[in-house]
Amino acid sequence: MIKRMLGKTGELITVVGFGGIVVMDETPEDAQRFVAAAVEERGLNYFDVAPSYGNAEERLGPALEPYRSQVFLACKTGKRDAVGAEEELHASLKRMRTDHFDLYQLHAVTTPEDVQQIFGPGGALETFVKARQQGLVRFLGFSAHSEFAALALMEAFSFDTILFPFNWVMWYGNKFGPQVMAKAQEQGMGVLALKSLAGRSWREGEEHRWSKTWYSPAETYEEAEKSLRFTLSLPVTAATSPGHKELLWWACDAADRFTPLSEQEKEELAQKSVGIQTIFPLH
Repeated sequence: MIKRMLGKTGELITVVGFGGIVVMDETPEDAQRFVAAAVEERGLNYFDVAPSYGNAEERLGPALEPYRSQVFLACKTGKRDAVGAEEELHASLKRMRTDHFDLYQLHAVTTPEDVQQIFGPGGALETFVKARQQGLVRFLGFSAHSEFAALALMEAFSFDTILFPFNWVMWYGNKFGPQVMAKAQEQGMGVLALKSLAGRSWREGEEHRWSKTWYSPAETYEEAEKSLRFTLSLPVTAATSPGHKELLWWACDAADRFTPLSEQEKEELAQKSVGIQTIFPLH
């Protein structure tokens, strides 16, 4: 699989990342199979997990252990205070059977209150900086679910990476993302994408085909391919996969055949986005 440079880190990572939810609630044997296939058959070297993903760390840690030296491993914390973040970091390191994370991220930062607590006295940033000094993490980043949070975080600290919903429905449907992308590029950050295969919110009473996603993702390979091509046509290093192995393999297939979107295809997606209920509001 093709690799791209992750900002100023000097790291080359595959354009598709293995999202830890893929192994959540799977048997240890299946988790091992999925990870082995991802590394050995598909060539993935970017893995992302978080303690909030159910038992994903317990499943991914042992499965990834034989390949740990070959991969770029990212983890997150949803804690906003220094003490909570430190406890969660050490718990994640233990479950993931590693002595360090290549990238440690603030998880799903959304509100002004989140940002204020992270940067305030006793905030999570204190743990992040200390962990980097101690060699427990190599690079620091964040994921954000609002443009406000992403812009505020980039303004307040020199993070190495951003993980953000760079998705065609949101980009065209309500201009969610362009301002964040411009700021990240201005700062030379590594840009990672989440929800690249997301389509729309589930409709009330709708049967959920995919049990591990809280939204309706691409329904066919063709939709998944167009979605991923949009994301990778931006200055994005890599996109993390949704939580089902089928969607992960679709993303891998699309990455292996990647060509940038044409202007006509971009216009078609812009028109298609009209009226779709996006999964994140513009704020």
